[in-house]
Amino acid sequence: MSIRYQTNCNNIDWNVVPKLLEEVGMSFVSPEIHRSTFEASYAAIFAFDADKLIGFGRVLSDGFRQAAIYDIAVDPEYQGQKVGKEIVSQLIAVAPTCNFILYASPGKEMFYETLGFKRMKTGMALFADAERMNDGVFVKP
Repeated sequence: MSIRYQTNCNNIDWNVVPKLLEEVGMSFVSPEIHRSTFEASYAAIFAFDADKLIGFGRVLSDGFRQAAIYDIAVDPEYQGQKVGKEIVSQLIAVAPTCNFILYASPGKEMFYETLGFKRMKTGMALFADAERMNDGVFVKP
């Protein structure tokens, strides 16, 4: 197996993105919206095994001080093979002077801790769809 990483949005099958996010239990929207969000990001990375899209992630940033990582997903068949670690590492490398924040899917916090991320005590959120997020999974009751 030889994993190839791509740092642009060219020739991506955007139909795969929401399917993979759904498969790993993450939030997803239409392929068109995912395309727009990835293209509007400061940086994006896609992982391929041959021509098969197996993982991706993106970062929003000012490029100097602050950055937020989103949509880190790896096909379950490839989890545990350092694909996620490589995606996060490459995203951090594009803005090395920045502080990084992210949402961790419940149960995945330890993965990010192994990469040096720390849990925050003061994190706050204002969600566009507050009712959907009021499930006790991401937001304290």
